[in-house]
Amino acid sequence: MDDKNPLAVSLFSEILMADQLARTRLSKVMPKGMELSHFSVLNHLARTGLERSPAQLAKAFHVTRGAMTNTLNKLETAGYVHIRPDWDDARRKMVAISPAGRQARDAALASIVPMISEVVSELGSDRVKAALPILREFRMKLGSGD
Repeated sequence: MDDKNPLAVSLFSEILMADQLARTRLSKVMPKGMELSHFSVLNHLARTGLERSPAQLAKAFHVTRGAMTNTLNKLETAGYVHIRPDWDDARRKMVAISPAGRQARDAALASIVPMISEVVSELGSDRVKAALPILREFRMKLGSGD
C-alpha cells in the first residue's frame, strides 16, 4: 500500500490503537456485569442531570437507535434507568438515571479512576493538559462530518 499521507495514517493508527487498548483496560476494571457502553450512558445521564430520549442518546453516542435501545433495555432491566412515555408526544420515550444507576455509575467510576490516574501520572499532567485541546479539536472535526 502506498501511504499518500504518512502523518495522517500515523495519527489515526495511534488513536485507533489507543482507543482499543483503553477500552480493553477499562473493561477489565469495570464492576461485574457492567459494560463500557452501560457506563457511558449512565455517566452521560448523571453528568447532564437531564432526561433524554433514546434518539437523543443514540445521536450523542453516534450509534444506531437499535443499538441504543438494546443498551437501554439492559440498563432498565438492571434497574439503572427509568424509561417513561413522553407526556408531550406519546410516540417517544424519555430516559432518566435511577438512584441505583447513579450508584452503579459511581462504583464504576471508583474502579476506573485509579487506572486512568496512573496513566495520567506516568505521562505527566502538564503533557496531558497540553494534548487535550488538540484531541478535543480532533474529535470536533470528526464529529462535524455527520
